[in-house]
Amino acid sequence: MHRNIVPKLKKIFKQKFSEDVLYIEELPVSGSSRIYFRLKSKNLSAIATYNTDLKENKAFLHISDIFKKHGINVPEIYAEDNIIYLQEDLGDETLFQRIRKIRNTDNFPEELVDLYKKTIEQLAELQINAGKEIDYSLCYPRAAFDRQSIFWDLNYFKYNFLKFTDVTFNEQLLETDFNTFSDYLLKPDTDFFLYRDFQSRNIMLHNNKIYFIDYQGGRKGALQYDLASLLYDAKADIPEKIRTELTEYYINYVSQIIPIDKNEFYDYYYAYALIRIMQAMGAYGFRGLYERKQHFIDSIPFGLKNLKEVLPKVKILNKMSELKRILSELPNSEKLKTIMKENKLTVTIKSFSYKRGIPYDQTGNGGGHIFDCRIINNPGRIEKYKKLWGKDKEVIEFLENENDTHLFFNTIKEILNISVTNYQSRGFQNLSVNFGCTGGQHRSVFFAEKTAEFLKNNFDLNVELLHTEISYPELAI
Repeated sequence: MHRNIVPKLKKIFKQKFSEDVLYIEELPVSGSSRIYFRLKSKNLSAIATYNTDLKENKAFLHISDIFKKHGINVPEIYAEDNIIYLQEDLGDETLFQRIRKIRNTDNFPEELVDLYKKTIEQLAELQINAGKEIDYSLCYPRAAFDRQSIFWDLNYFKYNFLKFTDVTFNEQLLETDFNTFSDYLLKPDTDFFLYRDFQSRNIMLHNNKIYFIDYQGGRKGALQYDLASLLYDAKADIPEKIRTELTEYYINYVSQIIPIDKNEFYDYYYAYALIRIMQAMGAYGFRGLYERKQHFIDSIPFGLKNLKEVLPKVKILNKMSELKRILSELPNSEKLKTIMKENKLTVTIKSFSYKRGIPYDQTGNGGGHIFDCRIINNPGRIEKYKKLWGKDKEVIEFLENENDTHLFFNTIKEILNISVTNYQSRGFQNLSVNFGCTGGQHRSVFFAEKTAEFLKNNFDLNVELLHTEISYPELAI
């Protein structure tokens, strides 16, 4: 944790709420230099953002104010102090996590369709009505999604993804196609607010409402970009039929606010979907293939799947022969296939103590299973077992002789059979399985070990096993 700024965070919290901070946690980040903290007092909770980029902070605070005025659900800003601002704690559930929670098959439940429709309504409102009042001179790093922004995205794809593959290309021909593509993307009306990173991980579900976060990179641009970002969000894996339904819903909603040419909208929509997919793949390359962050690597198969679906619908590609050839060859890249094949499903198994709380899922998956082992008789209450743990022979024998142990573990195996089979069939790379007990020393360790052995013996996958309480024996029992 960045301890040098903790006193400042506590001071701002105390000044705002007149309560002392009793708990502070640094939250994980994936693709930015901003640092987030959750601060809690006896009665309140808030999120503090530490960011030394003052222009980015100013953009976020200004856009937040405009969105609030137009009834767009964004976090309330409680206090601001130069490089730190304190905002409403919206909890931990994103739209992406809800998708993972309730979508167990290739079907897309009606509950999710309804959530997306509500999201789309809010998107249209913030793009059109709220967008009219935003001071774009404050937007950062650019006032508009202009030619420079487009070339940043195209080159991000070229240098951070394409060059990691075995697909060859002619630099000059590709540059010519980039110019053609840029000219085309700037033809539609670009006088709207462009959120820039409108995807399921930036949409929070809180108190039965949809909230938006991370719009500090917003700027002026075309309507199509954000809708494409939402519906072609790689790991959300929305079926094409549902994408079409939601696109139609968006067009119908927008047409009640402003006139819209449906055929023209679709032409540019798929072109914007393509550049968004390319930009995202640049991120998968830089964060995944270069920085080796697993959940970005995990997104590559979904990105390639989206690419194959979009390519036939992008009319301007017929005027960009080199780019069309490159993008058509990418899904068949042997180098990419090797990278993806190496990244089998990884099941992360952790034992933990409920005294410390449920471990955070570092993969970003946000799902998985939590099994409460406290329903099993606790060997830690027996003197001769107190200093032992769940890998010791005596503890294993004690737990094996408990009737409920076998019933409990058989149920666990049935659940994991379903989960692992489903995750592997859908190309997912991460599943978390957590076992908790009172102290994290006996029962949770025992079941975590048994589960690791079961998975290794029955599935082709990677298993990572971590006992979180080994270093804290004084908290056990």
